[in-house]
Amino acid sequence: MLPLQQFTDYISQHQLFEKNNHVLLAVSGGKDSVLMAQLFKLAGFNFSIAHCNFNLRANEAQRDEAFVKLLAEGFGVPFHIVHFDTKAFAEQHHISTQMAARQLRYNWFEELRVKHNYQYVAVAHHQNDAIETVLLNLVRGTGISGMHGILPKRGHLIRPLLFLSRQEIDDIVASNNFSFVEDSSNQSSKYARNKIRLNVIPHLREINPKLEETFAENIHRFAETEILLQRVVAETRKKIFREEQGNVTIDIGAIMNLQPRKLLLFELLKPLNFTAAVVDEILNALGKQSGTSFYSRSHRLTIDRARLIISLTAEQEQELSYLHGEGSLRLPNGLLTLSVSENLNFKSDKNFAYLDANLLIFPLVLRSRQPGDRFKPLGMKSFKKLSDFFVDEKVPLPQKDKVPLLLNGNGDLLWVVGMRQDERYKVSATTKKVAIFELSNL
Repeated sequence: MLPLQQFTDYISQHQLFEKNNHVLLAVSGGKDSVLMAQLFKLAGFNFSIAHCNFNLRANEAQRDEAFVKLLAEGFGVPFHIVHFDTKAFAEQHHISTQMAARQLRYNWFEELRVKHNYQYVAVAHHQNDAIETVLLNLVRGTGISGMHGILPKRGHLIRPLLFLSRQEIDDIVASNNFSFVEDSSNQSSKYARNKIRLNVIPHLREINPKLEETFAENIHRFAETEILLQRVVAETRKKIFREEQGNVTIDIGAIMNLQPRKLLLFELLKPLNFTAAVVDEILNALGKQSGTSFYSRSHRLTIDRARLIISLTAEQEQELSYLHGEGSLRLPNGLLTLSVSENLNFKSDKNFAYLDANLLIFPLVLRSRQPGDRFKPLGMKSFKKLSDFFVDEKVPLPQKDKVPLLLNGNGDLLWVVGMRQDERYKVSATTKKVAIFELSNL
């Protein structure tokens, strides 16, 4: 018997999507994604299927593609297929094959979503995937965000199977005699995630037979803790950050009153690209010699008697324009206009960006690219280097320096103008006012 009621209840509880939405399902052909597709079909939801052939497992990859195509045909839904030269991409960008596959598939999913007006992309992660992610983050070092691992919903990406464990999925697929394909690489200990799955989690389950249930509760607590932390950070930033002649100043006394000091100062300075190690150095230098400076890849922080002064580095100060509120800003080949509204009518047009107005910190900055620029492309969970984004979008080299970048007052890249906005500032269910940016020709 299929857990249809649990499935629809979970979607409703986490507000993953509306019944009339058109959802793109990422289907590999394995048990997890096959079950997700079966549940979408049984629930009567509107969906299409997308499959990535990474050309990594020779005959297996071709088998998987054929299987998923037949599955989509059996459901009578649209089918999207793409072929990647994953190894070449990994070598070109000096990243692992797994990371290359991840970047390629999520970029493609987002392209499909925008092109075909899908409201969401669904992936078949389950409770054990969430456990593996948390454990990997802990081993590699993480903040509070890494403790909650993967979430049910992040932007346009949804995970409607997080209420199920791997064992539950195995049992459901077996009892319903669903066909699926098996990825042989899942049994290899070559990859870190597989080592966690095959060698670590079984021992943890011996200690706690209800491991998945316990982790699900922990992940929920950590996710709520992160929301609370970010709310405190935002309120603290408003209280102690002062803008003076284009720079930000902070009274050292206000920093000394922060509790916990190191955590809050790091969260306050993180948007300005200061690392945890540099924050340690700043704290150790407070109250000592005035004039000491510390650097991130975009900013300089200087101790000036009883205050800190944060400014852009000399390289970042070149060719900056500022937007102080609603109005227009002239570009070399166009006009950028900002308006704020409580009503929203989305246009599927790359010349428009729709952001949460309450998250904007003025003045906004408009500039060209700088080394180290990165952002979270809309619909993606992880950061992406702007240089990699330009490569993926096939932007010609002479044009890369001509693409305007819109930055928040805290240094975050809000919008690669005319191309892609940032996931962190998108309009959400809690948005009260919408900042509408429009790029138009002069």
